[in-house]
Amino acid sequence: MSKTTKPLKNIKVLDLTHMLSGPYGGMILADLGCEVIKVEPPIKGEGTRRLLENDPDYSFNGMGAYFYTLNRNKKSLSLDLKKPEGLKIFYELAEKADVVISNFSAGVTAKLKIDFKTLKTINPKIITCTVSGFGESGPNFQRPAFDQIAQALGGGMSITGFSSSQPMRAGIPIGDLSGGMFAVMGIQAAIINRINTGMGQHVDISMLDCQISMLNYMATMQTMSGIVPEPIGNSHFVHMPYNSFLTKDYPIVIAAVGDQFWPRLLKLFNNVELQDPKYTTAYERQKDKDKLEKIIQDELIKENSDYWLNLLEKESVPCARVNNIEQAINDEQVRHRNMLVDVPHPNGGSVEIPGNPIKLSEVTSEEFLAPPLLGEHTKEVLNEWLGYSDEDLKSLDKLQIIEMLK
Repeated sequence: MSKTTKPLKNIKVLDLTHMLSGPYGGMILADLGCEVIKVEPPIKGEGTRRLLENDPDYSFNGMGAYFYTLNRNKKSLSLDLKKPEGLKIFYELAEKADVVISNFSAGVTAKLKIDFKTLKTINPKIITCTVSGFGESGPNFQRPAFDQIAQALGGGMSITGFSSSQPMRAGIPIGDLSGGMFAVMGIQAAIINRINTGMGQHVDISMLDCQISMLNYMATMQTMSGIVPEPIGNSHFVHMPYNSFLTKDYPIVIAAVGDQFWPRLLKLFNNVELQDPKYTTAYERQKDKDKLEKIIQDELIKENSDYWLNLLEKESVPCARVNNIEQAINDEQVRHRNMLVDVPHPNGGSVEIPGNPIKLSEVTSEEFLAPPLLGEHTKEVLNEWLGYSDEDLKSLDKLQIIEMLK
């Protein structure tokens, strides 16, 4: 494999997704080298294509931030699946494809006749993946769901923030994004399995399942003890100090995971109460956490963040500034890792968007192609995949079964 060949280069994906969870999964697959064909309805296209498109701050060349970010490296084929002729074309594409990914509401793929049961009769090797709020089985699987619904039902909101009476969702839409990430894992597992069996299969991803999985040890602690945890802000129920603190300018976090950091912190804070020998263990510090954290906070507010971070780093105490988004994306480590990439617009110019966090030793050159205009690749895909002639395509376009970029 050459140093520029991405590992999933020969995998063909039909991407029927919309909004966030599904498109994010499709984006990761495209970043890893899949040929991702974004199948969109004619005229308006996928839902996020129009989102923020005219916003003066959050659009570029008529393309909003959502669509711009989630659809790099993809091709757009505009096809009306609700017309028999459009469905026929989709079946022809599915016969050539490796993967079909969607995130319609539960039951929609079966209604459209594009579910695994149908497609496997056309292509036994096909891998289908659906990302939905609750999966495709169970007493409540047909309920509608969005990111915040998944976060709420998944328990994470109940332990986020400072008070159980004021639950707080994560600022990042982890309900949606986790669905996309687990979809990619499932699809890759199915691809590997197909190598051994020669058969495709269906990957059923529930956003709620993903949230429960990410509760991880917190759920196990509850089943062990019967204790229902409550939110504790940015602090920790074991480690101390482990919290965010104000300085003269920016907040910082100190994450002293382990008692070895406490003597190092004492070098920085000249306070008699902190020096009490009983505080050498986190167990004892937890008992007086509020008092000790107030003492530390009263010291930290006297100087700016850089002053304290320099001292803490010299003592090898885990610490960081609480970056705003501008600071985070301009961090030298982030830039070094190519996590902000310049992605062109099809009509010229470019925008910086987050890069691909999956770094592979055999792929040393990353390329990010423009998010597509609606129907930009309809002609290319139907020519190359299915051998449709230009006359065929003009006729289909005239009947509004497909839409080609004019």
